[in-house]
Amino acid sequence: MSNILIINAHEPYPSSPGRLNATLVERASALLSERAHRIRTTVVHDGYDTVTELEKHRWADVVLLQTPVYWMGVPWTFKRYMDEVYSAGLDGTLCHGDGRSRREPSRQYGSGGTLTGKRYMLSLTFNAPRAAFDDPAQYLSRGQSVDDLFLPMHMTFRFFGMEAIETFVCHDVMKNPDIENDLMRFDAHLEQHLAGYS
Repeated sequence: MSNILIINAHEPYPSSPGRLNATLVERASALLSERAHRIRTTVVHDGYDTVTELEKHRWADVVLLQTPVYWMGVPWTFKRYMDEVYSAGLDGTLCHGDGRSRREPSRQYGSGGTLTGKRYMLSLTFNAPRAAFDDPAQYLSRGQSVDDLFLPMHMTFRFFGMEAIETFVCHDVMKNPDIENDLMRFDAHLEQHLAGYS
């Protein structure tokens, strides 16, 4: 079937040790392996080798990024991973620079990706409730969606030529958790968008 790279971007803190993100990674690995997909994983907090990570991205048909949302973005350790691994991939491994060329001035910024035909999926865990998004009356988001908030991450993968799979979100995981339902929704999301993918 497909090669799937699952990245666990969680950075543990006393208030957030990472059990839910680890559970989602384990669950995705088990379910997708049962469907004959080949799985590789990276746990950013455990350390990584840049060359190996680039090879994993080239190998993967799908990259599943499993991450908590800290201060409306990814944890700092995953941002460092991006700066180190993705910057090293500018050599043509992930993209040919930013895609522009003096010989072809019509080429657009961000169009140099070499991972065309590959896909990615964001799976996010939030303390924010579902109601905090997509509603202009909400104080913080003012009507923006979760995908609006994560536009920089979407643009990063688009920079490599990849296409998005629908984002999955667990909301309100600290103040009002419904983990059993979240896990069932996650399984259904994987079944719908990834399990039958080849």
